[in-house]
Amino acid sequence: MDRGVSIIQATIAAAADGWRLDRALADVVPTLSRERLKVLINAGQVTRDGVAVRDPAKRASAGEQFSVTVPAPAPAHNEAQDIPLVVAFEDEHLIVVDKPAGLVVHPAAGNLDGTLVNALLHHCGGSLSGIGGVARPGIVHRIDKDTSGLMVAAKTDRTHVGLAKQFADHSIDRRYKAIVAGRPMPPDGKVDAPLARSPHNRKKVAIVANGKRAVTHFRTEHRLREAALVECRLETGRTHQVRVHMASIGHALLGDPAYGRTKQVHKRTLDELAFHRQALHAARLGFVHPITNEMLTFDSVMPADMQELFSQLDV
Repeated sequence: MDRGVSIIQATIAAAADGWRLDRALADVVPTLSRERLKVLINAGQVTRDGVAVRDPAKRASAGEQFSVTVPAPAPAHNEAQDIPLVVAFEDEHLIVVDKPAGLVVHPAAGNLDGTLVNALLHHCGGSLSGIGGVARPGIVHRIDKDTSGLMVAAKTDRTHVGLAKQFADHSIDRRYKAIVAGRPMPPDGKVDAPLARSPHNRKKVAIVANGKRAVTHFRTEHRLREAALVECRLETGRTHQVRVHMASIGHALLGDPAYGRTKQVHKRTLDELAFHRQALHAARLGFVHPITNEMLTFDSVMPADMQELFSQLDV
């Protein structure tokens, strides 16, 4: 076998019975996106009993076993850029960084450089896991451009697989600080509502009956002027989960351009502070180190802009 080629054995989960093959495989192979799997299926890189399955739309059956051959990643064409990083932890296997608001995680249309990936390529000297593909080396998960806080990136494929498994089985401890409109009543609670791309606006996420299960636990930490600082603990980790879930119970994040409507009582404060992002910070990240099996937990204080907003609204 060529060096760098990896083979992933995947068994279709009971819940995925009857799903399209690309979707069912994405459910059990968290290191590969559905689009990447679709390409691999079309290329004959997915086999069952040694026979290539070339139809991504084939209906999968619970318990079916497939082999997914992942070619060695092409050399990253992303440019290594000397962008300052706040490093919370680093060893030869992984790195935990405290991402500032405004920094895009990986290159995409409109942001081809100046991203966290470009910064990691420079900082790590090219030692990032190739599982994420050319555009996303080392990236196991992401947080939105305008959300600040803790992220982990993998330097080796073994680490990447181990971390991805923890994200898939929801054993990662992920807690966010959010400043929301209004004061949740009761002050603590849980939002259990499935999420998927909005059928009306593909750039947004919405609560959709047949979406992926999503659960957010929230706890009010401090009452503010017609607002509150809440801690949101993710039981699952879906795109825009905190933003959509809190908006769904009438407590959208302050400054959120997609899911919130700024109340007049907050508009002046936000404008005076030039605070034009969702007030969301990834404050805690805890996981088991995939190589050493050590439990690691990291905490990050709210950045200056959120602290200033908090102070202005403090009663």
